[in-house]
Amino acid sequence: MGEWPNDSRLSARHIRHACEESLRRLQTDHIDLYQMHHVDRDTSWEEIWQAMEQLVHEGKVLYVGSSNFAGWHIAQANEVARSRHFLGLGSEQCLYNLNDRMSELEVLPVCLAYGMGVIPWSPLAGGLLAGVLRKIEKGTRRAGEDTRKEIEEKHDRLEAWEHLCAGMGEEPAHVALAWLLANPAVTAPIVGPRTLEQLDGSLRALEVALDAETMGKLDEIFPGPGGPAPEAYAW
Repeated sequence: MGEWPNDSRLSARHIRHACEESLRRLQTDHIDLYQMHHVDRDTSWEEIWQAMEQLVHEGKVLYVGSSNFAGWHIAQANEVARSRHFLGLGSEQCLYNLNDRMSELEVLPVCLAYGMGVIPWSPLAGGLLAGVLRKIEKGTRRAGEDTRKEIEEKHDRLEAWEHLCAGMGEEPAHVALAWLLANPAVTAPIVGPRTLEQLDGSLRALEVALDAETMGKLDEIFPGPGGPAPEAYAW
């Protein structure tokens, strides 16, 4: 990115230039999913879609996705795309895990309404949901100042969480991923394994079954916003 207005964000020029550079670095002729990392309030959707449509027409991009968009951003983008007879957004990459459930208010419902995929980032809340208390006790995890503060604030909650997982005979990380996969709005969480062992462990989440009682206990430990908007706060 550069300092000029059209050398960053979602201007038509930058979208096209960034795509060409990605293709060059990846040494490929197309991108399956081309995501906008953040919304750009200074660029019109007409300009954004004009650029994306051209890339799709040229076969350089198959699907366009968003990341960190508000629910109304997704609706606005898709309605402008509809008016241009374009597919619009195919997916949203959002922050979503047991510890961060704000996406349940509007992002997940709008994605379901438009038939979009949802690929949550930080599914383990930066390691908080991966058995952080046990790891600190064993000396296998060091936490930075910000993380230590959050652990102190949520210690009782994390303790109840790890106790529940231990009672199930499952690793906390696997239960956290299984909880995401149990949501019909979620396509697949973005996992970040550092080793093959961690990757194999993540696959265990596909086999973890969470019954209604367990889901209820998880809601007690990590209460969400209360469902979708406006029911969550107005009814």
